[in-house]
Amino acid sequence: MSSDAVSNITPLAVETRSLVKAFGNSKVLRGVDLCAPTGTTLAILGANGAGKTTLIKLLSGIMCPSSGQVIITGLELKDNARKVRSLLGLVAHQSYLYGNLTAWENLDFYARMYGVEKRETRISDMLKLVGLEVHRHSRFSTFSRGMQQRMALARALLHHPSILLLDEPETGLDQQGLGAIWDILRYEGANRTIIFASHSFERALSVCDNIAILGRGRIVYHEQACNLNLAGLQQKYAELTQVVKS
Repeated sequence: MSSDAVSNITPLAVETRSLVKAFGNSKVLRGVDLCAPTGTTLAILGANGAGKTTLIKLLSGIMCPSSGQVIITGLELKDNARKVRSLLGLVAHQSYLYGNLTAWENLDFYARMYGVEKRETRISDMLKLVGLEVHRHSRFSTFSRGMQQRMALARALLHHPSILLLDEPETGLDQQGLGAIWDILRYEGANRTIIFASHSFERALSVCDNIAILGRGRIVYHEQACNLNLAGLQQKYAELTQVVKS
């Protein structure tokens, strides 16, 4: 299904138009056109180096594009950065949490920054949700990888964002940690738009409405998950990434 066809179904939460990102003479993204309708979940699949992390950083406003547009709920990001960022929750490779602060102190910092109402209640609710309430007074630097990832998710959800951006959230987690992350997303992610970069075909098919494949900086495939099965997706991925490499 083309991005134009997808965009005609419901209003768009996220859209990119001819998005390019270059570092010196090297183009990481080469004209990405992508859309995510409001309330849907989109997986972005691609090999290491395909540009997934760069794309998530551009969508979040952490990085600026070399050219092209990022549009969030109808607002161009570069002209409405502060307003748009309040709509976004981000779980990235970097936690954006402070090792010398406790779990509570970290979330309190972000709650104040975002002007979260009834912040103490919200912080307590988030710590309960991610299973870290008993560690509320423990320093973040003492947390395991799985605990750190759950804290990052609590930070991302803290201010009730309408859009969640997840950059390979499953990296380094065991099966229990994976289950916890997606249980939380099912509970707190209802009615939110979720875009996540991943290597997992199985996860993409099980939780997503739409799947896109990013190859060498371009979207080379975009389809509804209900039209795909695992074998077909793996075959399509192999075909398209081989074509892109050749």
